Amino acid sequence: MSAVAWIAVGSLVAWVWLLLGQGFFWVTDQRLPLRSLPARWPSVAVVVPARDEARMLPVSLPSLLAQDYPGKLVVVLVDDGSTDGTGELARELGRRCGGPVLWVVDPGEPEPGWTGKLWAVRHGIAVARRDDPEFLLLTDADIAHEPDSLRELVAAAGPAGPDGYDLVSQMARLRVESFWERLVVPAFVYFFGQLFPFRRVNRTGSRTAAAAGGCVLLRTGAAVRAGVPESIRQAVIDDVSLARAVKRSGGRIWLGLAERVDSVRPYPGLGELWRMVSRSAYAQLRHSPLLLAGTVPGLALVYLAPPVTLVAGAVAGDAVAGWAGGLAWAVMTGTYLPMLTYYRQSLWLAPLLPFTASLYLLMTVDSAVRHYRGRGAAWKGRTYPRPEPAPEP
Repeated sequence: MSAVAWIAVGSLVAWVWLLLGQGFFWVTDQRLPLRSLPARWPSVAVVVPARDEARMLPVSLPSLLAQDYPGKLVVVLVDDGSTDGTGELARELGRRCGGPVLWVVDPGEPEPGWTGKLWAVRHGIAVARRDDPEFLLLTDADIAHEPDSLRELVAAAGPAGPDGYDLVSQMARLRVESFWERLVVPAFVYFFGQLFPFRRVNRTGSRTAAAAGGCVLLRTGAAVRAGVPESIRQAVIDDVSLARAVKRSGGRIWLGLAERVDSVRPYPGLGELWRMVSRSAYAQLRHSPLLLAGTVPGLALVYLAPPVTLVAGAVAGDAVAGWAGGLAWAVMTGTYLPMLTYYRQSLWLAPLLPFTASLYLLMTVDSAVRHYRGRGAAWKGRTYPRPEPAPEP
């Protein structure tokens, strides 16, 4: 066989393995587990780190203050050095909307060794624990919750002990309105699920651990046992680090796709999406040049080779390269269809996944370049030139 044919066959083998051997990552059926309602609803404290989020709060914060939750509920918004009036707006929304008690607090500048978000989360948890809540809901300032969202999360967590979950996390449905959002956002969740198959995350005894930082319900006792957020204070990918810490300490975790939790943050252009991905992509590779050197050709083989070898085989009359490349592309396209369906997008976007993957490949390389130039994970005016990767399980 020709070299092109060998590449096509290699890509096809990789896709057969991904289809059947990677935890069925492409199936979008992991939703909140159904449980009976508790006889007594536990107390919950919501912690919202917010830095320059005045544009998002008018949608997200009222959704928290309007929660139809039968138990005791308080909301702690941590105004992390905002310059756009986030704190003042939060207080005004609290007065206007009513609902549960809202505390707006200022954590001060992060101490050395902390990322900004985790420093804010630490301060918010410390304030929330004054009321001794049984659960902590960690959610972002750009996440809107339907009125029954918290009730469903707590019911899904179940009772304390071996039959319940210590961490329940939902991947919020991200906004998909602009052309670039439609092209890039469903693929972002698809790739995340490929790295951290939800079924494996949710399986007892599995070492795979992950969470989605926009919506994490955490049992307070589990947070204490795991030593979070102190044990993950330098993590850029804080949600995955949190899940690993909880699982490492013996906790049970669950991760799935959300139906009633939505991100309201717009990413209208490619630049905004590029920055969102590149700020943490190299951290996911543990800032390892060797892992980067393996990732680049690996992504090229898996995602770029199928259409390239199909065309090359057709032009050169290489039947093996043509059919192997075409079949690999077909399998790839098929695994992407469920995610597009979940996001209510046109299924005609599925064959474009190789193009989207090439963008993610470039974002990953750009993330590494930024790291070695000392710009690291830059976010909202803060830069972490040498951030620590997520701890290993």
